[in-house]
Amino acid sequence: MTSQNVSVRVSEFIIGGLDLVQRPIAVGVVILIVYLVAVVANIINILFIINDQKLHKPMYLLICNLAVVDIMYTSSASPTMIGVLVAGVKTISYVPCLIQMFAFQLGWVMEMFALAVMAFDRLLAVSCPFHYHSYLTNARTLVLTYFLWMVGCCFVAVLPATVIPLPHCYSVLKYAFCDYPAVIRTTCVDPNYYFNLVSIIIFFLLFFTFSFICLSYIGIIFFVKLSSHSDKKKMGSTCLSHLIVVTCYYFPVFVLVILTRLGVVLTLEERNGLNIGSILVPSLVNPFVYCFRTNEIKNKIVNIFKKSIHLNIIK
Repeated sequence: MTSQNVSVRVSEFIIGGLDLVQRPIAVGVVILIVYLVAVVANIINILFIINDQKLHKPMYLLICNLAVVDIMYTSSASPTMIGVLVAGVKTISYVPCLIQMFAFQLGWVMEMFALAVMAFDRLLAVSCPFHYHSYLTNARTLVLTYFLWMVGCCFVAVLPATVIPLPHCYSVLKYAFCDYPAVIRTTCVDPNYYFNLVSIIIFFLLFFTFSFICLSYIGIIFFVKLSSHSDKKKMGSTCLSHLIVVTCYYFPVFVLVILTRLGVVLTLEERNGLNIGSILVPSLVNPFVYCFRTNEIKNKIVNIFKKSIHLNIIK
C-alpha cells in the first residue's frame, strides 16, 4: 500500500464480497435453508447422545463434539451472509466483526482437531478392540476434547492479536464475511507479512492433522487385513462415515489454502463459493452421515418415527 493511504477510525465494516452475486435473494434463501437444516440436524444428534445413556461412549462423545463444532463453524458466518443476501444488511460493527472472525477461525481449527481425534478413536477401536474402553474412557475423552479446545483458542488468538493494533485505511470487506484475509486487507499495512505468518500456522495445522489422519488409516488398513471377513465389513462401515466427513472438509480447504498459496488464482466468486461450501457442506453432511451410518443413532430415529406413527394411528 502506498504512503498516500490515510488511516481512518473504523466503527463498522461494509461487506462487499457478495455484491456481484446474481439473484442474491435466491442464493440467500438456499444458504438459509441449508444452514437451518444443518443446525437442527446437529442439535438433534447432540440431544440423542445426551439423553441416551447407552450412547455415553467415547465415539459418541466425539460425534457430539463434532456437532458442537459444526454449529459454531456454520453459525459464525452464515447469518451474516444471509443478512447481506436476503435482507440487504451489508454492515457489521468492528467488535462483532472481530468476534465473528475469531469464532469462524476457531471452528475451522476445531473441525480439523475433531476429525483427527475421531481417526485416532477408530484406530484404537480397530487395533485394540478388547482394551479400547480401558484405554479411551469417557473421562479421558472429555479431558482430551477440553485440551484441544484450549489449544485451538491459543492458535486462533494470534489472529485478533495481530489485527487489533493495526490502523485501517478501508472499511469495505472484499469477501463474504469477516474472515482474517478480508479484515487484514482493510488495514494500511502490507498484508503479505501477516498472510505469511498465518500461512505458517495453517500449514502446520493442516499438515499435522491430515498426516495424523492418514497415518491412522494406514494403521487401520493394516489391522483390517488381519481381521476376519465379518470384522472387515464392520470396520469398513464404521470408517467410511469418517472418511466421507474428512473428504467433505479437507477438499475445499486444500483448494483454498494450499493451491492459492502455490499460485492458483481464484476469482472472487470462486473464492466465495469455496468458502461458503467449506462452511455449509461439512456441517450439513456430518450429522446425516452419523445418523444414517451409525446403527445406534439410526435405530433410535427409526424407533421414534415408529412410535409417532403408532400414536397417530391410535388417535
